[in-house]
Amino acid sequence: MLKPKYFLYARKSTEDDDHQIMSIEAQLFELREYARRENVEILAEFTEAKSAKKPGREKFAEMIDEIEKSDGVGILSWHPDRLARNSVDGGKIIYLVDTQKIVSLRFPTFWFEPTPQGLFMLQVAFGQSKYYSDNLVENINRGIRQKLRRGEWLTKAPFGYVNNTKTRTIEPHPTLSKVIVRAFEEFATGKHTLGSLAEFLAELGLETKNRTPLAKASVSRMLTNQAYLGLVKHKGEYHEGRFEPILSATLFEAVQEVLRRKAKPRKSKQRHDFPFTGLMTCGECGSAITAQFSRGKCGGIYRYYRCTKKKGVCSQKYIQEKDLAAQIKARLQSVAFCDEWTSKMLRQVDEWEKENNHSSQKFVQNLKNKLLETQEKLDKLVSAYIDGDIPKENYLPKKEELLKQKVSLANDLEDFGQTGKNWLQPLRAWILDTRKAKNLASSENYEEMKRFVQKVGTNPKFLNKSISFSFCPPWDFMALRKAQSPNAERRSREATLSQNGESCDWWT
Repeated sequence: MLKPKYFLYARKSTEDDDHQIMSIEAQLFELREYARRENVEILAEFTEAKSAKKPGREKFAEMIDEIEKSDGVGILSWHPDRLARNSVDGGKIIYLVDTQKIVSLRFPTFWFEPTPQGLFMLQVAFGQSKYYSDNLVENINRGIRQKLRRGEWLTKAPFGYVNNTKTRTIEPHPTLSKVIVRAFEEFATGKHTLGSLAEFLAELGLETKNRTPLAKASVSRMLTNQAYLGLVKHKGEYHEGRFEPILSATLFEAVQEVLRRKAKPRKSKQRHDFPFTGLMTCGECGSAITAQFSRGKCGGIYRYYRCTKKKGVCSQKYIQEKDLAAQIKARLQSVAFCDEWTSKMLRQVDEWEKENNHSSQKFVQNLKNKLLETQEKLDKLVSAYIDGDIPKENYLPKKEELLKQKVSLANDLEDFGQTGKNWLQPLRAWILDTRKAKNLASSENYEEMKRFVQKVGTNPKFLNKSISFSFCPPWDFMALRKAQSPNAERRSREATLSQNGESCDWWT
């Protein structure tokens, strides 16, 4: 009987479960030495670096095709697990042995003869290889689940973070994390596109290896990465991390709102600088107020503001920009407090600040209670999902929503503890803003006037060639003061009266 000729097959997976297996070069050296010692003739060599967990190896399939075309050949490999770690490829080898397409299998580390006993042992070897592979996957998944429960980061740290091998999680990079915050703050203003933000980041040193600005897709991924909120995403599900978030929930949501608004941008027809556009709406029909240039009888060019009339028939007339600016200045002058009143108000705020410690404790306790309630809801949601009471498609978005809510409450609690944030801060800012109104009333900076009205004014309307809007203390002050003091409603009402020149004694 003629000695069979052999196909040599060497494989090394790049995955974790094959770290202890020799390299392909080492296998080839050992197998060639084995063939020389055993006087084995090699027809061809097949090598590949790919996992055998699933069918689909190109070189293995090529070798099988050659075996099926041949008549009575053998295979030389380091171990049966190099040939197959799945039932399909293992069954293929055994079938070819049954049909005598393969008449011999040689392994330096495993004995085999084409007998019923040999086939049984080969099946056992393939089964052990598959069991090892399956069990290893389960062990890895179990380890990942445990890491997620501990809030650990699973992979390489995202930009802005660095891996900490001691804590087995990530932590903000001392400088790159500040770049992330700056990028989010810039984009939240609404003045940037993805392209212009990439150029802005390039100026800060964040660019590609080729020293070009980041691609728009990369910038978009960065702006939507919830890892900066302290969340870990694994297989479409978010988990709470125990690493420090880089961003506040408020800033992150502001950026998401800008992204949603820019997702379907409309072409702007505005070609000129009209500082008061976007400030008011029509008091008659509710349409937006637009602006245009017009040439006067003497050849001069003027800027006018008028109703767009997009919601139907409207009788409102146009107004020149200089007349509109004069009205705004007069309104600013009427609400501006004199320096004496401003000083009195600020002194009163300082007094309230001293009385506010007890109320602050109640506010902090309220935040803690809400945080505890959110955690209880999250626990119940997870339990219901584990028990099979809710489907996965409903579970995942609700879990993400509760995690975001928990992060937001935790940020509020931390901010309040660090800065003493309460109703007095927006009130003090509002008082200082009224001082600014006095300066703007004599200014020609129309853009700054518009920003100021948008900041402290409410519901600007344009009706009968006049603009009207109200100035009042910020809503946060009104709501929180009402919640914390039985006299808040009276004081808020008296504050409004005082700015209109009526009797007010609560500052004294």
